[in-house]
Amino acid sequence: MPECRSDGDRRGWGVGTGLIDKVVTLDKLVRLREEWRAAGRRVVFTNGAFDLLHVGHVRYLQAARALGDLLIVGLNDDASVRGYKGPTRPLVPAEERAELLAALACVDYVVLFSEPTATRLVAALEPDIYVKGGDYSAGGDATGGKPLPEAEAAQATGGEVVIVPFVPGRSTTGLIERIQRQARGDPDDARGGIHRAGRGEAAD
Repeated sequence: MPECRSDGDRRGWGVGTGLIDKVVTLDKLVRLREEWRAAGRRVVFTNGAFDLLHVGHVRYLQAARALGDLLIVGLNDDASVRGYKGPTRPLVPAEERAELLAALACVDYVVLFSEPTATRLVAALEPDIYVKGGDYSAGGDATGGKPLPEAEAAQATGGEVVIVPFVPGRSTTGLIERIQRQARGDPDDARGGIHRAGRGEAAD
């Protein structure tokens, strides 16, 4: 029988940390999904860049995990982050972002993907609940949020789409701006937080 190794094990990520088994391939998750379905376990899936992990990310992931029995996080690889965030992102490479997510108790598995959206992962995993952050719309509602490409794939297999509100004033972009202000010696009114007026950030 072929050896079933985690993606983290294969890449040599998190060696010695006990976290490599949480960073897995999509193929392995699809196999595990059948076991979870047979056991009646509710699977929650979310995705994002999770660059410069901060308290807004953690609270978002904790809220997502509370919706089911286990949480899978789809993580944009470096090339896909550059594709929608620009050439200066990510600040933290994919292997380190994956290891940080795997270290969180609320995260059961991490899987990397290279596409602009996680639609392929959602279609393959058929999560019971698909979660995304507060500036998106699940479609067909009056919230006026950004379209959510993965929603159709989730709903096509009977999954529920849940939009988790942002944590106000907590974002990677805000953190970057604060670091830049401090490096220039500009006054900082964040008072220890990661402040950016008017918005928060769930997974980016």
